[in-house]
Amino acid sequence: MQEAELHDLSDDADYAASQQQGSSSMMRCDSGKRSSSSEPEGAQIVYLKDNVTIHPTQFASERISGRLKLIKQGSSLFMTWIPHKGQSTNARLSEKDRNLYTIRSVPFADVKSIRRHTPAFGWQYIIVLLSFGLAFPPLYFYNGGVREFLATVKQHVLLVRSAEDSNVFLVNDFQNPLQRTLSSLEIPRAVSAVSVPSTPVSVGESTSQQNEERIDVSASVPQYNGRHRQKGHDPARDISIQVLEKFSLVTKFARETTSQLFRETHNNGFGPLERRNSNQSTLDYSHKPSDYDEDVPIRHPVEPDPLEFDKLSLVWGKPRQPPMGLEEWTSFLDSEGRVVDPKALRKRIFYGGVEHKFRKEVWALLLGYHAYESTYAEREYQKSIKKTEYETIKNQWQSISHEQAKRFTKFRERKGLIEKDVVRTDRSISFYDGDDNPNVNLLHDILLTYSFYNFDLGYCQGMSDLLSPILFVMEDESESFWCFVALMERLGPNFNRDQNGMHSQLFALSKLVELLDIPLHNYFKQNDCLNYFFCFRWILIQFKRELEYEKTMRMWEVLWTHHLSEHLHLYVCVAILKRYRSKIIGEQMDFDTLLKFINELSGQIDLDATLRDAEALCICAGENGAACIPPGTPPSLPVEDGSFYNQQDDDAL
Repeated sequence: MQEAELHDLSDDADYAASQQQGSSSMMRCDSGKRSSSSEPEGAQIVYLKDNVTIHPTQFASERISGRLKLIKQGSSLFMTWIPHKGQSTNARLSEKDRNLYTIRSVPFADVKSIRRHTPAFGWQYIIVLLSFGLAFPPLYFYNGGVREFLATVKQHVLLVRSAEDSNVFLVNDFQNPLQRTLSSLEIPRAVSAVSVPSTPVSVGESTSQQNEERIDVSASVPQYNGRHRQKGHDPARDISIQVLEKFSLVTKFARETTSQLFRETHNNGFGPLERRNSNQSTLDYSHKPSDYDEDVPIRHPVEPDPLEFDKLSLVWGKPRQPPMGLEEWTSFLDSEGRVVDPKALRKRIFYGGVEHKFRKEVWALLLGYHAYESTYAEREYQKSIKKTEYETIKNQWQSISHEQAKRFTKFRERKGLIEKDVVRTDRSISFYDGDDNPNVNLLHDILLTYSFYNFDLGYCQGMSDLLSPILFVMEDESESFWCFVALMERLGPNFNRDQNGMHSQLFALSKLVELLDIPLHNYFKQNDCLNYFFCFRWILIQFKRELEYEKTMRMWEVLWTHHLSEHLHLYVCVAILKRYRSKIIGEQMDFDTLLKFINELSGQIDLDATLRDAEALCICAGENGAACIPPGTPPSLPVEDGSFYNQQDDDAL
């Protein structure tokens, strides 16, 4: 697709009309606040808006209101959002919860874009995306003010509208094509668009709010670490950055360490340790040598903490069992193929998984494609019906002519993204290896068909990671599609544009760590790590990048049993963090170091020990643990009681 031109906001009637409004706002802020504030010489509040709200969960009733400000210091512009004290609308949200979402002193030199959402019905909100990948939670303007906010930003930094998406405004995106190209390659600019002051400046508002809103505008947000980044160009970083923008991974280490994980080469599937271990598998997961292997950094084994945590496992975590064999599997079925005791079956799978040769039958049940009470004959009949339905949906995009496609931007964009992703998904696995591999073509067709089946969600990077093992197991296009549909019913919110599904899970994770490991929670709090973005990849694609291929399938079938909890994956996160707690605290890891350390655990996680620990933690947490997780948090099925606020894609609005 041709590179889209960028248009300045000056041709936008809305923004032209709001220029005067923005100027008036600045004058009000300057005259009304400056006289009573303790801000030093040179710092100026150019925009101020109260009751700008963040939703930490998917429920509209649970919201945190705060004050959004734009602060000018020299030639630099900063954004802050400070929650109002004692104004949470729900008793579940404590003062500590509100502080988790505080946005302090974000320089616009670190902002990549601002997405505006102005739905026909509902509240307006914006999503601020930083240049190193982080997307802040949506900021809701209950009383309006989005246009005024953007108009004020435009007066102080370069702000242009993207022709590809009229709701996206790019910050400091240079009109000069060469400079824009250098910027996209992450080559350090010769001249920064916005220079950040080198001396600390504190900005307050009044004596009553100095302690609450004192800001060091010389420093980037601590938990997101916006320090200047110095590195050479990695040819895989272009892909990495696209993924980070989509998934909201954070900081320079996220960009550097995940570049190998989303590499546009055939060694995408495994790291070195994963390849070595995968060769020992009885299934064919063998890695093919690649010209790019020498670029992958060598990972040194990371020792877990001593047996201090294993004592908990010995008390509660039951020993893992061998995978369920064919004879045992058939014992759960009656003569017509019905599962006699679904709960007992799920419990058995929870403690050992299943042998690969009949995973196809079991996964279809675990994912809900087939009902436990269905017979052999009923399942065969359903397959034939669903195959016809799949072909009907698939034909919708197959019948699009070239002339139609030229006028169907969304289709072209999604098709192009899928084509790029499938050719670098698990190509080290023999099932997907080689040129013109028909299984790669099946990945493409299923994902594109799903984008038509669920047009609101469409396709996002990472979905190919979730589909790959399903197709590997099912070995059938239609059945793989419907199993993927069932999985996305639960994990789809992970890919919502406003990312509330991910924020809800990270919020729950922070509460679980606080409940189950106070020392680790206190350490993260002291080091501004309570956002838990270093666990983002674990949750997003269900540990797919952390485990070897066979162990990923074992992990997934354990999670899908929902034996102890629908949210066992969160307890798995706690178990891994707890197992390495002494190392994290002992080495005084800051956020960047912690994120790098977490990424280097890929291929080194002991699955059986981790599942035992997660089971122990889940049992110990009990009802208190369940109370930490807001209702409707993925992978729970959506709550259909009208309590969710709308999360639709409003590109067409």
